[in-house]
Amino acid sequence: MATRARRQKTRIQDIRRIELIEAAHRIFLRDGLKGLTTTRICHEAGMSQGILTYYFKDKDQVLFEMVRYANRLIMDAVVVNLRLAETSWERLTAIIDGNFPEEKFERNTANAWISFYAEAAHNPRYAQLQNIFYQRLRSNIGSALSPLCSKGEIDHFVRGFAAMLDGFWLRRGHSDDDISHLEAKALLVEYSERMLGAGTVSKLKRLQLRAA
Repeated sequence: MATRARRQKTRIQDIRRIELIEAAHRIFLRDGLKGLTTTRICHEAGMSQGILTYYFKDKDQVLFEMVRYANRLIMDAVVVNLRLAETSWERLTAIIDGNFPEEKFERNTANAWISFYAEAAHNPRYAQLQNIFYQRLRSNIGSALSPLCSKGEIDHFVRGFAAMLDGFWLRRGHSDDDISHLEAKALLVEYSERMLGAGTVSKLKRLQLRAA
């Protein structure tokens, strides 16, 4: 009986933590990191003020978990696309598609991520999350290009790819009309074609992936 009660308590704690993280994420997408306060997070989650510190060490911990959650949503979208790819080229374009979901590539979301990048410049924990994102991006792109490109070539390609990806989100935050998700994807595909060359692209389009 005591074990069951402990399990139930743990389950409730996990649910409350998730609810607070999701509430923080909703505020983050609307107002960026600067809009996140303990009071607003609790109110958004429909919980009493101050309860956040019962489930988390402090506000910084819930913000860290919220950014991890937001990153995971993007990564999960990329993974779904990757599973549908049949060739190495389709795998690369799936990575591009996953990083520019139509419903999320809008001004508020872009500005929220801009606020995160600015904070990561002097917050080691956020910088760590940013590095994990880039490492995952490098790993995914490497899985598409490694049969035909050397490590140095892939690293060089990824640096330019990541810079363009960040730049498109930055520009999206500046204006509703500056760039669409379709244009961003098309420009990254064009970058990939030019950087890799027609011969390599042709081979990637014929290179079938192994069945999982």
